[in-house]
Amino acid sequence: MGVDNPLGENIITTSLDKLVNWSRKSSIWPMTFGLACCAIEMMATGASHNDLDRFGIIFRASPRQSDCIIIAGTVTKKMLPVIKTVYEQMPEPKWVVAMGACACSGGIFDTYSVVQGIDEALPVDVYIPGCPPRPEALLFGLLKLQDKIWNDKNSFGSAIGLGTRIDGATA
Repeated sequence: MGVDNPLGENIITTSLDKLVNWSRKSSIWPMTFGLACCAIEMMATGASHNDLDRFGIIFRASPRQSDCIIIAGTVTKKMLPVIKTVYEQMPEPKWVVAMGACACSGGIFDTYSVVQGIDEALPVDVYIPGCPPRPEALLFGLLKLQDKIWNDKNSFGSAIGLGTRIDGATA
C-alpha cells in the first residue's frame, strides 16, 4: 500500500523555471561601481568578515561578466552616461542595486550637477538607504534581490524567446 515511487529515491523533480531561478540567485556576480564613501562599505561587505562568497556573490570588474550592478555613492550628471554604457554592456537578465542615500535620492546634494536618484536613468530593483549604509544593509539588500530572482516567472522561457519574464516583485 502507499504511493509508488517510480523514479527512485535519488531523483528530484522540479520545474525548469525553478531550476534556472535557483542557479541565477545562487550566483549573482555584481559589477562594482563605487562612486563615493558607500564604496568603502561595499568593499567591507566583500571582505572576510561578511563573506559574500558563501551566498555565491562574487564581485566582478567587467560588465560582460556581471548580472547585477551596485551603484554605490553620488551619481553626477557627468558620470551618468558612463554608468548607462556599463549597464548596456551587461548581459540579460540584469539587476540594479542603489546603495546609499545619494544613489537612491541624491542625498544631501540637491544641486544642478547631481542626479536625484539613479532610478531616473536605470530600473532599480533594490534600494539600500543610509549614509553610508552598513555592510549588513548591503548584505540584506542582496538577499532581498535573491528573493526577487527566486520569484521570477517564465525566466527561462523569455531567455529562449517564449513569452516575457514576469518580475518577482510584481508576481
